Amino acid sequence: MTFKLFIKNKRTILYGVALAVLLFLLKWLEFHFIIINNAYEVYIGTIAVLFTLLGIWLALKLTKPKVQTVVVEKQVYINHDRSGFSPDQRELERLNLSRRELEVLELMAEGLSNQEISARLFVSLNTIKTHSSNLFDKMDVKRRTQAIEMAKRLCIIP
Repeated sequence: MTFKLFIKNKRTILYGVALAVLLFLLKWLEFHFIIINNAYEVYIGTIAVLFTLLGIWLALKLTKPKVQTVVVEKQVYINHDRSGFSPDQRELERLNLSRRELEVLELMAEGLSNQEISARLFVSLNTIKTHSSNLFDKMDVKRRTQAIEMAKRLCIIP
């Protein structure tokens, strides 16, 4: 069926193909002459476009933040009733905290520095550092904030 249609319109199809080839040849020649006559401008324009794209890419790479912000949500334990608070004795025995280490932990929770804690307890700064280090080892933490958080969670301090 399609072959019969091709034979019937053979002359029209060949004429259309010849016009398409001629149009392609003319466009190619036009492009060729534009390139030859304006070669210097075309090369400069091409280089300018390439460097512009390279600059945009480099600027995006350099201004992109290298640190990714991660939001961590943690449950915070708040106990406002300090008058009726009594520390959990089982946890104190399990952790084997001394009375002085518990005092240091409570003062840390109040936000006092090591210097302020040593002044309040009338001991040297090195003694407070030793108590803090022992406290961190017993509670298996690395920072004051971790020790305070764990102590509040275990109901050791209010």
